[in-house]
Amino acid sequence: MSRLLERLQGEIAALDAQSLRRRRQIAETACAPEQSLTLAGTTAPRTMLGFSSNDYLGLAAHPALAAAWAEGAARYGTGSGGSHLILGHSRAHAQLEERLADWMAPFIPEAQSLFFCTGYMANLGVLSALGGAEAVIFSEALNHASLIDGARLAKARVERYPHCDIDALDAMLGACDAPVKLIVSDAVFSMDGHLAPVHQLLALAERHDAWLVVDDAHGFGVLGDTGRGVVQALGLHSERLVLIGTLGKAAGVSGAFVAAHRTVIDYLVQRARPYIFTTAAPPAVAHALLASLTLIEGEEGAARRAALQARIAQLREGVKAVLPADGSAWLPESPTAIQPLIVGDNARAMRTMAQLDARGLRVGAIRPPTVPVGTARLRIALSASHSRADVVRLVDALGVALSQPMQEAA
Repeated sequence: MSRLLERLQGEIAALDAQSLRRRRQIAETACAPEQSLTLAGTTAPRTMLGFSSNDYLGLAAHPALAAAWAEGAARYGTGSGGSHLILGHSRAHAQLEERLADWMAPFIPEAQSLFFCTGYMANLGVLSALGGAEAVIFSEALNHASLIDGARLAKARVERYPHCDIDALDAMLGACDAPVKLIVSDAVFSMDGHLAPVHQLLALAERHDAWLVVDDAHGFGVLGDTGRGVVQALGLHSERLVLIGTLGKAAGVSGAFVAAHRTVIDYLVQRARPYIFTTAAPPAVAHALLASLTLIEGEEGAARRAALQARIAQLREGVKAVLPADGSAWLPESPTAIQPLIVGDNARAMRTMAQLDARGLRVGAIRPPTVPVGTARLRIALSASHSRADVVRLVDALGVALSQPMQEAA
């Protein structure tokens, strides 16, 4: 074996020793609360009740979306055939962008939108395009990896501000004389579940002549009266807003969009390399997303958001009742579908996940570097498709797992 391979094997062994190695599961059936999974290290599928999906409204296997996807494939074929700038931009893509622009018009003057293949690509594209050599990016401490990587890809100087610390950010912006400033933050923090103070961030953007780039990956479809996300929930309105929304989570399909003033969108078409130099997503994806938006903003979407809120309240009440009295695990405040149960130790997180697996419950264990050292957690993600009985089953299993002494669990 070459030294190169030995080096990689050594690094993987070091991850094993710290309970940090990542492994994949194989989903044998469609995304749903009950799903057939082949877990890592096993060969036979098992039916598991899952609490790890980002399918917050339960739309990923909705018959109407599957039918729309099939209709789109029949109309446009299976592939786009090229990039958006070279024959790959279909009528379905154009209609989706027009629809999303209409959705965001009450919140962003002269709004237009741009459809990307993934949320990761959207974040890379926006920050690398707007963050030129004369810019400074002010990045929230707990931003998603895609925002961090977008900032790294940009030519701008990057300054990291403390988590949700408006006063610190105000001072940093006031001390900056760069001609272009970008405040960049998640709307809902993906590993913690709470909301950023977006209305205060927008006030700072207005005061300091800055862009506010908000990644609403976990809020779009869920927050707001008709699911339009954090901008609707908070009643925001500004030409400084650059909103990124993921369409593979609550929307149940795939891709992402950027909504901003028409001048910003035109600029991104010229400068966003992850948009320009990649094959466009299949038109059938965009066609299915049009059906998803109809569901989200209609009566069914409202009913699903209400069901999700009921499950969130039920889970929080139940988990708080079974938390250890010694404070060795805790549930931070989160009004969203993301409910992190902090257990602290990496090995304990993995053991607890394994105990839940044994009971037919799938909850992901999240460890560093995704979260800070000492805050390993079970990331419980709820869906409108979960039943009251599903949540009772999870809470009961957590009560047993958390009551075990650490040495016994080992």
